Parts: sequence; C-alpha cells; structure tokens
Amino acid sequence: MLFISAEQIRSVLDWGGVLNALDSGHSGSRPQGGSYFIGDAHFGLFSRGVILPGKGAGFKLASIYPVNGVACPPLPTEQAAFLVLDERTKSIVAMLDGPEITRWKTAADSVLAARKLSREDSEVLLVLGAGPVARSLTDAYLHIRPSIREVLLWNRTPSKLEALRAELATKNIRVSIVDDLDAGVARADIITAATSTSSPNIHGKFIRSGTHVDLVGGYRPDMQEADCDVFRGARIFVDDRENAAHSGDIQIPLQTGAILAEQIEGDLFDLCQLPVFQRSAEDRTVYKNAGGAHLDLIVSQLVVERLKSH
Repeated sequence: MLFISAEQIRSVLDWGGVLNALDSGHSGSRPQGGSYFIGDAHFGLFSRGVILPGKGAGFKLASIYPVNGVACPPLPTEQAAFLVLDERTKSIVAMLDGPEITRWKTAADSVLAARKLSREDSEVLLVLGAGPVARSLTDAYLHIRPSIREVLLWNRTPSKLEALRAELATKNIRVSIVDDLDAGVARADIITAATSTSSPNIHGKFIRSGTHVDLVGGYRPDMQEADCDVFRGARIFVDDRENAAHSGDIQIPLQTGAILAEQIEGDLFDLCQLPVFQRSAEDRTVYKNAGGAHLDLIVSQLVVERLKSH
C-alpha cells in the first residue's frame, strides 16, 4: 500500500487535470455510498465510503476539532486520510493525506459546476473564509474565469487574510479585504463561501441578478452560510442530493417553505452530462457543494496514476 503525503499530492496535481478527471468521472454511473457523523460542533468523527461502478472504491476518515485553529501555534482543525481500493482486487492500494485531497476536490467540485452556472464575463469574486479550502477556491475560480479582475476577501478575523491578499496582489489582480460584507455581496459577480457559521453571513436582499452563489462550508443541519432569501427566485443546483439534504443551507429553506424540493434543478452529474446549459444574464444561481467520497476517489486515483507515471 502506498502512503502519499500532501507534498506528493501537490507535486502532481493542477486545476486543468483535476477538472478533466472530475468531469469524466461524472459522465458515467452514479456512485453508491454512505456517510456518518458522530459528535457535535466541538468535536466530530466523520466518515464517507463510496463505490463508483467501473472506477473502484474509497473511504474517508476524518477527525474534526475546530479549537485547534486557535491554538498557539495553530494546529490543523481536520486530520483525515483517504483510502483507495483497487477496482479489480478490492484491496487497499493507497492511503492519501485527507486535507490535501479535500482542498483540491472541494474547490474543483465548485468550479466544475461554476463553469456552467456562473457568467463567463464575471469580474468580481467575493471569497468568505480564511482557511485552506477558501484559498483553493480562490485559485480555482481564477483558473476557470480569467475575466476576474478583482477579488474581495472577507473573514471574521481579517488579519488571517493578509497572506492571501499579499499573494494575490502579485498576480496583477485588484484585491481588498472588506469590512462591510453586505456591500461586498452587492458588488460580486461570484460569491464563494467556505465558513463554518451557523448564522447566515450572506443575505439575499443584497445579491444582484446574474450573480452565482457557491456555498461550501456547511455540512451539518445547523450550519447555514446563506439566508433563505438567497434561494428565493434562484436557480438551485447541488453536487449530491443526499449529502446536500443534510446541510442546513438546503434543509432550512426546505423546512421553512422558502423553497420546494422540486426547485432543485439538478446535481453535478446532471450538469456535466448536459451538452449545453442555458442561463440568462439575469439568472441568479446557487450551488450547494456538500461533497461526496466519489470526488475524493476520482482525485486520489488521479494522484496515484500520475505518481506511477513519474
């Protein structure tokens, strides 16, 4: 069995390759899978398993402990590993650094959908969050939308954004840390949020028509990054219907009657298999990125294949 580090993963991956692999992986059969979560907002054990017909199988194990983020020095809030099983023998062939795979597959999940859901002429990107996934989302959106000329950054602790601001400033992109989030929402063409909030930061009354909203952070029923007004009148998509149904971002609007289940137009398989996606310049789109172990599996298999070919 191979043990693959974060450094090895970074050495062989690029956004183009990851997006192509995920797009191809969503052109065939849907996965069989399940997940469980034990714990609460203070500490949780999380697991997802998947069988992707014709592709193999995999299993994610994670320990989530948010208080590590405020330790001195800060420690990782998530410790995780992803196991890859061979399609033919069903044996475990590799164990990969979980957080690094998560950063790549989570951002690629969002932007694979955003290639169709967001406007091609989008110029202003608003990023909520300061963690590794927020940084990956920023990089991935800049990859798929070269039209972006300005990046707005927001976090409850603005000082955590300084390193990312400085990095982006070297790429000939206007970048600023915003204090007034509502004003930032009102300016953005694309909004991507990777926070762990249970109280919505994004309010629908400030969102312009034509904006694409990408909700990534919330995975528990009590977590909600966007209020119900964000969903009213929007075209709604999810990456995985079952996983998204457990998130507060989808569950709460459904429970309150703000949306109906049939208003969710499709999932990532539907989007990838559509030859053409029609959207008007005025359409407001919302995508709930709830994740799925098949995404980890596809990206992990790409890593294994590329390492073998090196």
